[in-house]
Amino acid sequence: MRYDVIIVGAGPGGIFSAYELMQKNPGLKLAVFESGYPLEKRRCPIDGKKVKSCIKCKTCAIMSGFGGAGAFSDGKYNITNDFGGTLYEHIGRQEAIDLMKYVDEINVSHGGEGTRMFSTAGTKFKKLCMQNKLKLLDASVRHLGTDINYIVLENMYNEMKDHMDFYFRTPVEHVEVLADGGYRVRYGEDGQEYADCTRCVISVGRSGSKWMEKICQELDIPTKSNRVDLGVRVELPAVIFSDLTDELYESKIVYRTEKFEDNVRTFCMNPYGIVVNENTNGIVTVNGHSYEGAEKRTENTNFALLVAKHFSEPFKDSNGYGESIARLSNMLGGGVIVQRFGDLVRGRRSNQKRIAEGMVTPTLAATPGDLSLVLPKRILDGIIEMIYALDKIAPGTANDDTLLYGVEVKFYNMEVDIDENLESRHKGLYIIGDGSGVTHSLSHASASGVYVAQQIVRELAKRAG
Repeated sequence: MRYDVIIVGAGPGGIFSAYELMQKNPGLKLAVFESGYPLEKRRCPIDGKKVKSCIKCKTCAIMSGFGGAGAFSDGKYNITNDFGGTLYEHIGRQEAIDLMKYVDEINVSHGGEGTRMFSTAGTKFKKLCMQNKLKLLDASVRHLGTDINYIVLENMYNEMKDHMDFYFRTPVEHVEVLADGGYRVRYGEDGQEYADCTRCVISVGRSGSKWMEKICQELDIPTKSNRVDLGVRVELPAVIFSDLTDELYESKIVYRTEKFEDNVRTFCMNPYGIVVNENTNGIVTVNGHSYEGAEKRTENTNFALLVAKHFSEPFKDSNGYGESIARLSNMLGGGVIVQRFGDLVRGRRSNQKRIAEGMVTPTLAATPGDLSLVLPKRILDGIIEMIYALDKIAPGTANDDTLLYGVEVKFYNMEVDIDENLESRHKGLYIIGDGSGVTHSLSHASASGVYVAQQIVRELAKRAG
């Protein structure tokens, strides 16, 4: 089989790359390879009754499949260069913002109409944060919600499926450079089957970090060490953060700790949402979702508190460091551990009785435990400092019954060496999305997919002309 373009990975980057190619050059022969299931077959077996915790499926339905790890996320598309990646360093600040807005237009036209765009512009909370040694980052955010996000993806897939070949449950084993300058994508048992293409776009997301590292070694593509984010997911009554979430929805707040001068930040805020498990490379970590529909809302809000750890020579395996901490949590708790904030600061393990008697009803069945046995002291001290700082702008955050789930780990790919076209040292081999180590969000990953598609279309038009 020979294609004009093969896209490896059907996450946000791959989807928007394929969609834009289809729109701008309908005559192209396209294929998309994805290790997970089609959208309608993505089902996590955890039902809270028969299956209460992660059973470590071979392919995690939450992390892989059409829509990538973003399919069952909160559907937050942040339009900003202040966080979410460094795409702007490659393509320019204004171009990055324009592409994120373009992605937003596509989402709205595919089922996202009626969802709200929030903004930090002119908010009174910026001053309140500054008065309490906190920094509120600038952003506009479109909140689709997990339910509307699913509809948008479903509508996009239905529009795309008849115009390209989708290969689901088909993990790619190898990518080879052909003598004619094209590429061979090997898949199937031991990579025995293959498809060739003129151009290849790799968009494997964070869950493809180990695979991406292997491909870069095989193709001699330079990489450099990135970072890993470690922390907890906080769950508390929604009313405590309602002033912020009602106006801003997603507030990215950064605190610089007094003790170590580390930056601790809020991440992925889910008003009236739920806490969920994630399975990355067989390791169970924690995340959060929320829904646009009122019928699925809970009485709780959850968000992550993360500390970014950057490593210098000679240590290079930042993801391995994060994995080892997550494995320790899995060892002690059989999965995710939950602890009351009051128990943490008193130096005692939480138990089922104290959690049940508390004001916060957990939305995830996790094992009561002691996070101080899992997270390094420096990181845990920073998180405790941050909770007390947030308590000044959202009183009640530091209540004894506030729940902390651990661990939350955000793995980042080694940053791959790509140029201003997001192209590797091999002509026609593009590496986009979170798999590149350049983007860390739905909006940046999607924008990178559109950008590469437009680059390919322009190049083809030049050759034709």
